[in-house]
Amino acid sequence: MMTTALLLALLTAAAQGSPAHFSVSRKQVSPTEIDLIFSGTIDKGWHVYSTDLGADGPIAATLHTEKADGAEPVGKLKAQGKEIQVFDPLFAMQLRYFENSVAFVQRYRLTAPQYQLKGYLEYGACSDQMCMPPTQVDFSFSGNGPATATPAAPSPAETPQTAEAPADGQQAQTAGETPETDSIATDTATVIGRTDLWQPVITELRSLETDPKAATGSLWYVFLAGLLGGLAALFTPCVWPIIPMTVSFFLKRNKNKAKGIRDAVTYGLSIIVIYMALALLVTALFGPQRLNDLATKIPFNLFFTFLLVVFALSFFGWFELALPSSWADKVDSKASRTSGLLSIFLMAFTLALVSFSCTGPIVGFLLVDFATSGNWTAPAIGMFGFALALALPFTLFALFPSWLKQAPKSGSWMNTIKVVLAFIELAFACKFFSVADLVGGWHLMDREVFLSIWIALFGTLSLYLLGLLRFPSDGEEGRKPKPVPCILLGMVSLTFTVYMIPGLWGAPCKAVSAFAPPMYTQDFNLNPRQVEAAYTDYEQGMAAATAQGKPVLLDFSGFGCVNCRKMEASVWPEPVVADRLTKDYVLITLYVDDKTPLSKPMEVTAADGTRRTLRTVGDKWSWLEQSKFGFLAQPFYVTLDNQGRPLSGSFAYKEDATAFLDFLDRGLKRFRNNQQQAE
Repeated sequence: MMTTALLLALLTAAAQGSPAHFSVSRKQVSPTEIDLIFSGTIDKGWHVYSTDLGADGPIAATLHTEKADGAEPVGKLKAQGKEIQVFDPLFAMQLRYFENSVAFVQRYRLTAPQYQLKGYLEYGACSDQMCMPPTQVDFSFSGNGPATATPAAPSPAETPQTAEAPADGQQAQTAGETPETDSIATDTATVIGRTDLWQPVITELRSLETDPKAATGSLWYVFLAGLLGGLAALFTPCVWPIIPMTVSFFLKRNKNKAKGIRDAVTYGLSIIVIYMALALLVTALFGPQRLNDLATKIPFNLFFTFLLVVFALSFFGWFELALPSSWADKVDSKASRTSGLLSIFLMAFTLALVSFSCTGPIVGFLLVDFATSGNWTAPAIGMFGFALALALPFTLFALFPSWLKQAPKSGSWMNTIKVVLAFIELAFACKFFSVADLVGGWHLMDREVFLSIWIALFGTLSLYLLGLLRFPSDGEEGRKPKPVPCILLGMVSLTFTVYMIPGLWGAPCKAVSAFAPPMYTQDFNLNPRQVEAAYTDYEQGMAAATAQGKPVLLDFSGFGCVNCRKMEASVWPEPVVADRLTKDYVLITLYVDDKTPLSKPMEVTAADGTRRTLRTVGDKWSWLEQSKFGFLAQPFYVTLDNQGRPLSGSFAYKEDATAFLDFLDRGLKRFRNNQQQAE
């Protein structure tokens, strides 16, 4: 499912028509020559491609002259502005584009006393996450040539016109001239294909963008992840030894056992309040959407990689990572001088400070994971799970003091947990570095490198859990044979290590696909798999889906769409995703930059009164995307039933095979439920 920021960007793009805004004017440069000037301003974060990029590249700026009576072009279309050049590895070519502003100029030589020019400029605009379909700027000018002494009166086209304004080509037609386009009403369904397939579903689609069940399921995942993190922190040397001392203190300082239990319960609740307050503070300072945006930034991922490595080295026992002892001393001193609820709360705060060296790495990782989910409530719910696991033993042991005698004593097993957590921290550090590597295009952490590091990490962890490897922090007790639970976990880790080895030759390794870089980054792959659409025509694909009784995945793409190729290379080939696309869905890819001419141009009118001329097959699919779904950017995916109704919202550019699979599965589930209800 799309993130909120991306959804808003798409909605804005759909409302404004284009992130680039052009006006066109003519300039008399000599008695026999004029310039057509297309002046454009470009929204921040977007760029417009330059001219002459080649057939295999993105949409280049191109001038199409439909009528040139009494005039002929001089040279090619020229671009003016600060041109940026970058090499794109996906297209394997040098790309040129403009940011902020650009002007495209075409010179014409006047060859007759009267001239008439008509046509359009076509250009492509992209951001880092999406591309707009080929956008057209219509022009129509007429005037007097060099043989006429008196200059011609300004035509309506003399006034600059924007890309969003209706073209004035019809105004320039002479009396009795037959229009060159068919006029199409707002309801395109009456003109093209089956009426139900072209009916707008914008409202229905947006209502599906937030799936309550999916949101509830993700929040349960967040809670369970926090709970597991709290359990891991609970059994560390910084927390576990404190439990019996704290519970005994509450029970002994109160002659009334009930009051002692009440104080212990209050202590546990204070722990929950402290960690939930931390989560709310992070959310208030940054907001989940900002953290979600930061999650794809290189500096953020490099910083968190460094942080996890430092935490891991601390867990290994290389050095002790702790907050200044004076902080805990001051809070503890304050707690001893107060009484009542404040005293208990300060004691809980002291625990949070003292245990930072063990809980800090876990809390930091969990907070980033929760906050980058894009849900405002996720950090609080995740920290509630973490704090609940941390606080529950204090309450339970206070309620049932006899359990303290049966609880395991402090020992080397707690250091074992810290070392295991250190390996896990390093494994996730690789994940964050791989994100930075993908964004930067460095190719330092391609899939085979990532898997090699994970194989080494979990292989070493296996040796440690099996007792074949020791760390200095293990002390003398580390020389003793490992207990049975450690040996069992060591065998699990060893099995996981062996499982990943075939991935070096291209095996899918589904268990790590959500963490490892995409398959296309792997240089050596014995199992290449490509997924291609069976249909590139909307009506034909929908007819095939009806005949086969399958739902449809509608893919709005472009030959020059960089992010479309990234999705097809990184997400579609994943085995489970490929199975869904080839076996459970009818895949229809519609190229919005397909230059195949329509049998006859058509003029369409949007709901807001904006007119547009459809000249090519790509124009037709672009109009379908805009009129039916209310979007303009690519890549854009939507699941449909056989009547053209959406099933699971929409999905845009996000190289996340797990999220894309969830999007497909929700659509498939709803399609099958609808079929069962119909029967």
